[in-house]
Amino acid sequence: MNHTDSAGGGGERWERLSAYTYLSVPERREYVAVMRLFCSTLLADLSVPDILAKLAQSGDPGPVGEAETLTARLEQLVRWGNLLRSTNTVKATSIAEYQRSRSRYQLSKVGERVQRDADEVLAEADAAREVSSELLALVDRGLGEIAARVGETGGADPQDLLEKISTLFVQFAEFAESVRDFYAYLGQVLARYDLDSGEYQGFKELLLDYVEAITEEVSFRAPRIAATLDGLWPDLPGLLAHIDTHAAGLGALSDALPETRVQRSRGRELSDWEGLRGWFADVDGQGSQVDQLRDATLRALQSLLANAKRMLRSASGEISRRKDLLRLAGWFDVADPQDAHDIAVAAFGLYGARHLGVAPEPDQVVPAYVSWWSGPVVDVPVALRERGSRAQRGRSATVEDHSEQKRRLVEEARAKAAARRAAADELRSASGRFEQVRLTSAAMSLLLELLTAALGNAQLHHGSPQTGFTLHDAQAEDADLGIRLTARRTPGTGTVLRSIDGDLVVDDLRLAVEALGEAGSDGRTAHAERPEPMTGEIA
Repeated sequence: MNHTDSAGGGGERWERLSAYTYLSVPERREYVAVMRLFCSTLLADLSVPDILAKLAQSGDPGPVGEAETLTARLEQLVRWGNLLRSTNTVKATSIAEYQRSRSRYQLSKVGERVQRDADEVLAEADAAREVSSELLALVDRGLGEIAARVGETGGADPQDLLEKISTLFVQFAEFAESVRDFYAYLGQVLARYDLDSGEYQGFKELLLDYVEAITEEVSFRAPRIAATLDGLWPDLPGLLAHIDTHAAGLGALSDALPETRVQRSRGRELSDWEGLRGWFADVDGQGSQVDQLRDATLRALQSLLANAKRMLRSASGEISRRKDLLRLAGWFDVADPQDAHDIAVAAFGLYGARHLGVAPEPDQVVPAYVSWWSGPVVDVPVALRERGSRAQRGRSATVEDHSEQKRRLVEEARAKAAARRAAADELRSASGRFEQVRLTSAAMSLLLELLTAALGNAQLHHGSPQTGFTLHDAQAEDADLGIRLTARRTPGTGTVLRSIDGDLVVDDLRLAVEALGEAGSDGRTAHAERPEPMTGEIA
């Protein structure tokens, strides 16, 4: 399976997320007003004049007032996938009416889903949702009735089973969603460290009474529901097939049009029953949702105890002042500059600063009216400047021991020097027969380094038309390695330098490598004569 498939169906599925874009742009209030208008009517098919009229009647605080602006907003919603251009025929009695009504829009499925979720978040996201624990008893009872119908002689009525299954999954979905919302709210509250005594008392009663009741109800019902599901599980495939034969619903549409995806009602697929079973029983070794519910309750109680300990320490002055500081920040936010100074004085006892309490030099007398800007500079100790403390803190740090680092650097330098000496020895032994040997990477790098220096040291002079330029002193040496490279031009020949990294062909040039002490009194080396003035080129 490739990455695209595992990511959830390729790029087309991820492009649906662009339908959320209008909720985060600066003009989101205008977009939300338009989308609410489309969502207020089933199969809405509206033109720009219709939308303007309805927005004016609704009194929404964010509608747009001009047709051109509204048209731009509608076209942008079409590109994001929230709206679709309508294909309905326009009936107009005049050209002007046709021009006003020819652009009509309707709501897309993903656009309706996004706006519905957005309205729900805006309305109830911060509310404490009550857990519908009574639905758990109905789920237990419904599963028992379905299991009893399956065991009846002559088979169960498929229509009756379909009604009970649909009711069962609606009840379970409502219960599971209310549990998730309540525990999300509970975690948000318990994360606060500024609970006062009244809030703490309320949340303590909530945890000890309400959460305990939920946990007890789930612990009582979960084993019975899991046992019923285990007994019903072998008969589920045949049961669902029997119901599909009786009432195929939109499932027949997917058979007639394979490219059409159908989202069936809950309980009609075996995967829905697997999710229900995994909520109450550990079927994959990862723990059930009931286990997670117990763990979440335990963490909530631990957070409650942490707040209790904090409140017990409040007598020693360690209580959080978050609420007071937020209220003070609000006062500063709405105050003018003079009132802000007065609030700072009242809150912190800090008056307008004139001079820092550090004595100047004895021979300097600084009047009180001298500004800091033009006054003499006073050296402020680091402890006073950074921590506001005059006391000497800590002790002098010991000198860090770098001996290990020095030893490692020395070893690395020795290894590099040994590698260069070995490369120099290899070049001296291969001089005169470069075509017959294959050099190592270190030897090839050293050879190219010397060749570059030799060509840089050489001097070019104009010669005859037949010889072109003459080349003088094409030599380079390394005194530390005791090695010298001499390059001489030999027209029509070349040198092939072979190494494990590749081959290099040097045209019209012969290379000789010698030790610095191998030159004779006549100027000739052990491997090649000193090059005479010559011309040539290097390819």
